[in-house]
Amino acid sequence: MDSSSMLYDKLKVAEPFFLLAGPNVIESEEHVLRMAEHIKAITSKLGLQLVFKSSFDKANRTSSKSFRGPGITEGLKILEKVKLAYDIPIVTDVHEVIQCDAVGRVADIIQIPAFLCRQTDLLVAAAKTGKIINIKKGQFCAPTVMVNSAEKVRLAGNQNVMVCERGTMFGYNDLIVDPRNFEWMREANCPIVADVTHSLQQPAGRKLEGGGVASGGLRELIPCIARTAVAVGVDGIFMEVHDDPLNAPVDGPTQWPLRHLEELLGELVAIADESGET
Repeated sequence: MDSSSMLYDKLKVAEPFFLLAGPNVIESEEHVLRMAEHIKAITSKLGLQLVFKSSFDKANRTSSKSFRGPGITEGLKILEKVKLAYDIPIVTDVHEVIQCDAVGRVADIIQIPAFLCRQTDLLVAAAKTGKIINIKKGQFCAPTVMVNSAEKVRLAGNQNVMVCERGTMFGYNDLIVDPRNFEWMREANCPIVADVTHSLQQPAGRKLEGGGVASGGLRELIPCIARTAVAVGVDGIFMEVHDDPLNAPVDGPTQWPLRHLEELLGELVAIADESGET
């Protein structure tokens, strides 16, 4: 059995849930290594299976002037250092077919961004790497769409697929999380992940001084959405975490503070344990 299938089997049975977590984007090698060290220490203490997440490029920023990250070459070098230094699997996202092979040589899970969840060529190229594929549900999609997206990966010869709920557009500049989706997405016959941070974005909902807009968010509701997802019985939690979210260059309003991570995860573990006993 290859390493991707072994990790996939481990994630499928992880109790009470597995965690995909890390800063939204790679800001520097030092920052990512420090974040990985702290997050691993917390998850090891709580007995949670961790997959470390950070992006080498944020290609779908609201403004072309916004920080995007170090790019694929430098970004993958940094993520490989994290993987080797702390012996933890890596998840990061791709935006183009041409990126898949290089990302597959480093990442254990390749993530398909929500805006791209129906892009057949991207799904097939990612699938052919043999890595686990985590597909985020588009903000514009019904949960049943994820059945087709997961099937595209399987038909390309890769059975290691997961689908992720990250909210649904509700008018302009707002998202909602419908807990029914966690159940309906199980029709995809694979692990279900809840993105409890991006699902609280307010896309292009924050006006900037001097003009322009950026995405806002409702960080204070992250515990609410996370508690709901765990109580419903999702297999994994996706959570972006930062040691200084107020000054984060990307998605600061929806990154959870590192200093509160252990407390929140401990609460989620307790909820999951209680839900599993009833």
